[in-house]
Amino acid sequence: MAQKVSVDISRRNRGEVLKGAESCPQCSQLLTAEELEENYRVCRHCGHHFRVTARERVAQLADTGTWSEIAANLRSADPLDFFDLRPYPERVEEAEYDTGLPEAMLTGTARIHKMEVVLAVMDFQFLGGSMGSVVGEKFWRAAETAIETRVPLAVVCASGGARMQEGILSLLQMAKTTCAVELMAQVPVPFVSVLTHPTTGGVLASFATLSDVVIAEPGAFLSFAGPRIIEQTIKEKLPEGFGLAESNVEHGQVDMIIPRSELKDRLVQILGMLEGGVACALEPLWEEEESRPGRRGAFAEAIGRIKSLANPSRRPPKR
Repeated sequence: MAQKVSVDISRRNRGEVLKGAESCPQCSQLLTAEELEENYRVCRHCGHHFRVTARERVAQLADTGTWSEIAANLRSADPLDFFDLRPYPERVEEAEYDTGLPEAMLTGTARIHKMEVVLAVMDFQFLGGSMGSVVGEKFWRAAETAIETRVPLAVVCASGGARMQEGILSLLQMAKTTCAVELMAQVPVPFVSVLTHPTTGGVLASFATLSDVVIAEPGAFLSFAGPRIIEQTIKEKLPEGFGLAESNVEHGQVDMIIPRSELKDRLVQILGMLEGGVACALEPLWEEEESRPGRRGAFAEAIGRIKSLANPSRRPPKR
């Protein structure tokens, strides 16, 4: 004779039990909000780097009380009257509400360990960190500020690429930001970029990889297109780890990988070395027009010293 079995199907309120906790996507360990905040939103078990917002990034890098935002009043227009499933202005308004930001890039001046810098930080939560006309203009103004004040520029990138809702206008920002980088190089003003997960598309193909030193966070995906798109195009299986920061360092696309907990210290060290190279450069930084442009003198030596930090095997022998 079958026995009766009592089954409790009452639903637990997991929101109260695990309030603010997040599960690591790499090792599945449960991490409290306090643990993540204390460790720069990095898993203490496996080192997985969680995404951070633009304001969190500024708080991690800038000295307390030194942040001053620039170009804060810029807002996206809708010159194409773009409509997919929803009107473009409605998507922007929702992104503003969700993130508390006016756009996908936050720009301003700050001090990092007492060193004055111009800081531009992208936020992936704002329409995937996509680059439209406002992001391009914000980067331009950040570069202008760096040039006018002779202060180095540091950019933290996180983007899915150009913003499709602005069509060709978003693609034009690749040229605009590239011109801004060239203007900084002519001064010259040190420019360092930090690529975080993910940095792809038009952002990766423009200012993000044109800096004097390109830094990446561990495990960040850095590729113009996603693996699935590439495999479908070339009809081949991509190697394991394709597009990750570690693969990009191996193939020379990125200069070094720096864990988030070390980023502030290493960033000011690199910018300080670049500033020293600029200050004591006695030779022209470019050849005449008939020759191919290239860095020369102490500035080039400074960059070589910085890159040697990432690869000890390439360090020059002591004299």
